[in-house]
Amino acid sequence: MSKLFHNKDSDSNASLFESWDFSTTNYVLFGIGLALIIAGFFIMASGEVNSFQSLTLAPIMLFIGYIIVIPAALIYREKSPEVEENLGS
Repeated sequence: MSKLFHNKDSDSNASLFESWDFSTTNYVLFGIGLALIIAGFFIMASGEVNSFQSLTLAPIMLFIGYIIVIPAALIYREKSPEVEENLGS
């Protein structure tokens, strides 16, 4: 089974993980998403069963946290100077 996924070039694995560096922006976005999720669950738990905050506000906050902000934190990558030079040419 390991032969199916074994890569002949062991150096290519190192370059893969080096390209996954997170910047400060990634951590800030992830923190915002985590705060939205925690606040959404807290608001959902503190509201009454059929209240606006339990049925509308909290699910919207959870949706934004889980579906928009956390994936944006994982996907976002700052442009390197090399890429900007190639775009300008």
